[in-house]
Amino acid sequence: MARLPDFEAWAIFAKVAELGSFSAAADELRLSKATISKAVSRLEQRLAAPLFHRSSRKLSLTESGQLAQERASLLLAEGEAIEEAISERGAVPRGLVRLAAPMSFGLAHLGPILPLFHQAYPEVVIDLHLSDERIDLIEQGFDIALRIGQLEDSALKARRLFPVRLPVVAAPSLLERLGRPEHPRDLVRFPVFSYTHVRNPGRWHCRHPVEGDVVVEVKGPVRANNGDVLIDALIAGMGIARAPDFLVWRELEDGRLVEVLHDWSTGQDAALHLVTPPTALRPARVKALIDFLAAAFLKPPWAVSP
Repeated sequence: MARLPDFEAWAIFAKVAELGSFSAAADELRLSKATISKAVSRLEQRLAAPLFHRSSRKLSLTESGQLAQERASLLLAEGEAIEEAISERGAVPRGLVRLAAPMSFGLAHLGPILPLFHQAYPEVVIDLHLSDERIDLIEQGFDIALRIGQLEDSALKARRLFPVRLPVVAAPSLLERLGRPEHPRDLVRFPVFSYTHVRNPGRWHCRHPVEGDVVVEVKGPVRANNGDVLIDALIAGMGIARAPDFLVWRELEDGRLVEVLHDWSTGQDAALHLVTPPTALRPARVKALIDFLAAAFLKPPWAVSP
């Protein structure tokens, strides 16, 4: 009879790979460091291949360890989900949930609703990571991510929440000084701010329902990997920019910024998505946060604001 996989050792390996430390894994799993080390050694002896590069200062995955990490993490998550789904304590969500979200959206719209979640689920702890960098949920051990834009094909599960527009905006003072662009080609005479977490930030692909597609090269005094930092400069009339509506809706509403090139689309249709690893079983704490976020962002937050 074939030997069963060493499931416990694989789960321990997944936790060491996630935390990057034998000691940290021992603390979180409430096991001795010796037990952690022996479990990983058992796997390495069984595979006849090292899973970690070890030094006095750093622990890193070998090529074999990198190949094993994703499936081992799934194995650990499935085991946790099975136990929590069946056990009585699974009915009361508790424990840690790791959530990733875009920086600007997280600050403006996720932060204000987190107290409501905590009131409903006081025993759930959220480890929130805000960044516009693309997060690898499985490799980096995240349970949930909020993502904006077009999603690439992957094994991840995704739920589309609400659409996100990318209006081209400027301050009235700038338009009074330089005129109003009527066509994307007019942008060559405007200082244009660029958001750099996109491919070719200085090249805009514009589309019109009648005139078709136009590609324009834009230049300006500021390029940034975060949209919030550009708002004050936009209001001051320093430039024009393509900005997501979740970032500039208040300024458009009160007139500090105005939209131009209404009939032109300057980017692919985007949306807010709730993305999770492919596992079907989820701990109660993860499912609670998924359901909460899906309900909270069923519509754009500003669409229901007083």
